[in-house]
Amino acid sequence: MPEKDDEHYMNIALGLAREAFMQGEVPIGALIIRDGKILAQNYNRREELKDATAHAEILVLREAGRLLGGWRLLETTLYVTLEPCPMCAGALVQARVSRLVYGAKDPKGGAVESLYNITSDPRLNHRLEIRGGVLKEKCSALLQNFFKNRR
Repeated sequence: MPEKDDEHYMNIALGLAREAFMQGEVPIGALIIRDGKILAQNYNRREELKDATAHAEILVLREAGRLLGGWRLLETTLYVTLEPCPMCAGALVQARVSRLVYGAKDPKGGAVESLYNITSDPRLNHRLEIRGGVLKEKCSALLQNFFKNRR
């Protein structure tokens, strides 16, 4: 997939992250595509839903599964503004997502490259193609602004 397409979809994820920011949620946005079509898009909703698992990635995986009629999300790409945590990285493997594109690294909780390598661990039955750092400055700035305002 051309880098231009990755930036296009990451800009959509950033728009979702901005919406999360406005709702008082940690500003992380995600969307999942197949064949150039957005299947699902969402942002973190942990506060709204009072649910520790309501990360943007989990919400879009659930919606895409409902839309496609199954949990196997083969031939899909998930875009997210922050490197997934262990829960989300594990869910991406379990859902058989083909490709992950993320924005900012998460040195304190990232489970794709920073702390763990769940999505590429050869001991697991599925591995994803990974591209990190897409629009990382914009993704990082939004998160930094959020936490600066919270302090």
